[in-house]
Amino acid sequence: MATQTKRPRVAGPVDRGDPDPVAGFLNWCRLVGLELSPKVSERAGGRRTRGGARAALTSPPPAQVAVSRQGTVAGYGMVARESVQAGELLFVVPRAALLSQHTCSIGSLLERERGALQSQSGWVPLLLALLHELQAPASRWRPYFALWPELGRLEHPMFWPEEERRCLLQGTGVPEAVEKDLANIRSEYHSIVLPFMEAHPDLFSLRVRSLELYHQLVALVMAYSFQEPLEEEEDEKEPNSPVMVPAADILNHLANHNANLEYSANCLRMVATQPIPKGHEIFNTYGQMANWQLIHMYGFVEPYPDNTDDTADIQMVTVREAALQGTKTEAERLLAYERWDFLCKLEMVGEEGAFVIGREEVLTEEELITTLKVLCMPAEEFRELKDQDGGGDNKREEGSLTITNIPKLKASWRQLLRNSVLLTLQTYATDLKTDQDLLSNKEVYAQLSWREQQALQVRYGQKMILHQLLELTSW
Repeated sequence: MATQTKRPRVAGPVDRGDPDPVAGFLNWCRLVGLELSPKVSERAGGRRTRGGARAALTSPPPAQVAVSRQGTVAGYGMVARESVQAGELLFVVPRAALLSQHTCSIGSLLERERGALQSQSGWVPLLLALLHELQAPASRWRPYFALWPELGRLEHPMFWPEEERRCLLQGTGVPEAVEKDLANIRSEYHSIVLPFMEAHPDLFSLRVRSLELYHQLVALVMAYSFQEPLEEEEDEKEPNSPVMVPAADILNHLANHNANLEYSANCLRMVATQPIPKGHEIFNTYGQMANWQLIHMYGFVEPYPDNTDDTADIQMVTVREAALQGTKTEAERLLAYERWDFLCKLEMVGEEGAFVIGREEVLTEEELITTLKVLCMPAEEFRELKDQDGGGDNKREEGSLTITNIPKLKASWRQLLRNSVLLTLQTYATDLKTDQDLLSNKEVYAQLSWREQQALQVRYGQKMILHQLLELTSW
């Protein structure tokens, strides 16, 4: 079973005086109509991680589950007190119990000021709601906050020292993602959030006007919030704003999860997706997340080989570099750049894009197969395609670019892909054998710090996928 280290309890503005936070939370659930099993109770044990009107039930009563710190992969989770069948209701959260920019006590103000709170992330209104509710003595969500992680001990890589982050996660894509996050957080805070709080000093005390606290809350929202999916006919709309969903955010994540959150007009329901034996933990899914995404957004990974959604990236510019390395004359080099510019025009590649390779499939199949085709086709054929403005015959003579079909690709395509993989492997600070030796030696692995173990799992999973590609593209 995967090991997940989750989030420790909130520090700072939240009062931690309640000696029994789980009992307080369960009492609060009953008050707001959040329907858990009547026999939900805390069991003694380790530490936690992750984290109105009654909703009318149109389904059977919820199955018996326990909020527990025993029998879970890490910290608080939910455990089945009795066997659960697929399709059984685990709990119901009325929409009135959700914490969002609309349900918080300053919701009307946030709505009036909506235009001034626009940001790249789209999270500012929720974050301001949290900043206000955290320091409001009469906040109706205080029992919910008592089960939150300790903000000063969040394990997202954005809180690691920069040197440690770069050393442990070099080549994985995480350091670059974190740098972008940190820059956006600073900009968002100083240009939007702080001016808003200073304009409303009666609603935001000095203790919550802090970039550090804002930074921590961004990580919390990244890890704990839920975003309701759009309906198919709403695909053109902006994504829904994130919301905090009490009870649902207690469940831990596994790629092979056994529960799923369903949305309806009046409430949200957690439903079992497969049988759950008595005493087993209930797992939600945070989405199809590769390990680099899990550690970046949630602060944990699934140990190899548990994460069936793991992926490895080949940067698009790396494929361009591999193509340029294959040129012998200046004319060939210029033609390679011309081919790349043509792919950019087709919106198949970009300076910051990546080709995403899973364990069994290429997730960016169309982009990669088109790139290999254009970069490897004879010059005369490329000229004809360019003259047609990319509108020529796009049939895939080589078939779909699945993992099993990679050996069937044209030799030139396989060679370019292989060279791109070799360049990608050079971006890591260690090779596959070094990481393999660390993982296979239990004593040595146990002596690594938690961060070193998590980073090792990220690197190793990616390298295994890349080395599989090397085998598939060999002659």
